[in-house]
Amino acid sequence: MTPQMLLAVAAGGALGSMGRYAVGVLLARIMGTGFPWGTLAVNIVGSFVMGLLIEAAALRGVMSGEARAFVFVGVLGGFTTFSSFSLDVVTLVQRDQVWAAGAYLAATVVVGVLALVFGLFVARQMLT
Repeated sequence: MTPQMLLAVAAGGALGSMGRYAVGVLLARIMGTGFPWGTLAVNIVGSFVMGLLIEAAALRGVMSGEARAFVFVGVLGGFTTFSSFSLDVVTLVQRDQVWAAGAYLAATVVVGVLALVFGLFVARQMLT
């Protein structure tokens, strides 16, 4: 763990967190606050981008350790947050919105994993 790695993660994390916040605010304005649309959106988009970039980096092998730390741990780690996801599920359950909590949980996990697989597929199609 070098100072350069820590700075890369910190800088990426700041950008990712700002992006997550911006998406959350935007979707709350558009969709309302009764359902955690922002967290759902960033987890799905982040999963797709993670798949796309991980595969692109693997196929091209051009990312330095610092760049990987910046993008994957920092930016995407700050942007996609399953801690917020967990809180959202519990909050919905505590509001007696059990069906919404279950739908949110299933959609985030299933669609997020499918988005990552789709990102892998897109990267392979574009880069091979």
